[in-house]
Amino acid sequence: MPRYEYLSVPAPKKGEKAKGVKGADGRMAQALMSLLNSYGADGWEYLRSDTLPLEQRSGLTSKTMSYYTVLVFRRELEEEGAPVLGAYPTEEIDAAVAEAEARADAAAAAQEAAEEPVTPRIEPRLTGESEEAPRS
Repeated sequence: MPRYEYLSVPAPKKGEKAKGVKGADGRMAQALMSLLNSYGADGWEYLRSDTLPLEQRSGLTSKTMSYYTVLVFRRELEEEGAPVLGAYPTEEIDAAVAEAEARADAAAAAQEAAEEPVTPRIEPRLTGESEEAPRS
């Protein structure tokens, strides 16, 4: 039984200009055709399009529902043990995360050492003295 890997990409939202293509519907078809052909050249087979709901925050307390269209592609895995797109060995991920955390800690320590606390200098004012020159 063949094994597949899947890829989902957002559907185009704008049309694409091309020679001989007129109208909004023609430009949209051109954009979709370009997208399908580019993934087809990489071995991806178009499977279907899906419209998915996405709940988003709108303001502080309210939420709105938006709908997005994604195009789903698939391609057959060549060998039984072939890695799936997006699947990485956990050792590599753990090493990359540890390295990134170490760099972030070193950068934070360097910045903390470079920054000296700034204390405002306040000059005391004596109440009996005047800033103006004495009059003659």
